[in-house]
Amino acid sequence: MTYKVAALYQFVALPDFRELRDPLHAICSDRGIKGTLLLAQEGINGTVAGTEEGIDSLIAELQQGPLFHGRLDNLELKFSTASEMPFGKMKVRLKKEIVTLGDPQTDPTRRVGTYVSASDWNSLIENPDVILLDTRNDFEVEMGTFEGAIDPRIKKFSEFKEFVEKELDPAKHKKVAMFCTGGIRCEKASSYMLGQGFEEVYHLKGGILQYLEDVPETESRWNGGCFVFDERVSLGHGLVERPEDRSLLADE
Repeated sequence: MTYKVAALYQFVALPDFRELRDPLHAICSDRGIKGTLLLAQEGINGTVAGTEEGIDSLIAELQQGPLFHGRLDNLELKFSTASEMPFGKMKVRLKKEIVTLGDPQTDPTRRVGTYVSASDWNSLIENPDVILLDTRNDFEVEMGTFEGAIDPRIKKFSEFKEFVEKELDPAKHKKVAMFCTGGIRCEKASSYMLGQGFEEVYHLKGGILQYLEDVPETESRWNGGCFVFDERVSLGHGLVERPEDRSLLADE
């Protein structure tokens, strides 16, 4: 059996996020869906898996159902498949942030960098004036990254602020292009950098996963696998599972 996997997020004001937890869990459980969804005042984030019918029904409920009252009108979605169920249970967690940066002034609903489509990404990062920045954690970068990308060598995303403060300069680094798995960390990171005075900040729309789906391998600037936070471990071009990367994680 093949399972449909949906990675999703949206930054949107959810002042009632605590009241959404139980009904959202019930909606997923009723459809046999497993995975993790995070709810915070700033929005929703997570990855879930189930049958194609179950996932499609959930997405329709999120976008059009009464629970969110039409607030998830700009939901970032990325679909892939799994040969086995990649999650053990369904969890809906309440968080302070749907992706933890730890800077209250950073608000992606107010200001973010310039989105760049997967089809335009190669031409951007080939510009010698552009600094290419991987915003993911060190073990993710080790599994795969874009040619020429800077590894900030962070253990967790909240350390990104310190990296920017110590290693980057708005007066020197005029054009910064960044990427992450599905796009959510770049929303926060680009918003933060704009707040620190960086003028031109670009980020890959839909993240690495969108790039691996849209860009032919013959034209790709990506090397290795893209780590995903479930039992598949890593995906490659065409969003195909890379079982060879599971041994790399086991060696850690």
